[in-house]
Amino acid sequence: MNVTQLSAFVANKPGHLQRVLKVLADESINIITLTIAETSDFGILRMIVNDPDKGHKVLRENNITCSITDVLALEIDDTPGSLYNALDVFAHMNLNIEYMYAFTEKREGKAVMIFRFEDVEAAKNALVGKGYNIVRKIDIIGEK
Repeated sequence: MNVTQLSAFVANKPGHLQRVLKVLADESINIITLTIAETSDFGILRMIVNDPDKGHKVLRENNITCSITDVLALEIDDTPGSLYNALDVFAHMNLNIEYMYAFTEKREGKAVMIFRFEDVEAAKNALVGKGYNIVRKIDIIGEK
């Protein structure tokens, strides 16, 4: 099971980010990790949440433009060179990273990176073949 990410488009103006966060908080949707990419006019808030389907629904009901995307969560050693080595696998497989960001929680000496690829399954297969651990949605949000 892949990790599902919510992406919300937010005007780059005071209070707009807070509005998105309030909608999620009011519905008891917990943000596990997030990143914001911005321009002068708007930002893209990318989030891993505990209930992405519900999050998507309530944001859209509140007229907040958002989308759902599958991303790859990769566990790597939390040591110098580990991220480089993972990226080397992608380069050798000619897989382009559209964007990436770090997961905020460390896991027993490991770091988790979130990657977006055009073909998530190809990236997953390349990494598994090299012995990397792919983190599943269940591992991140603690589902049973």
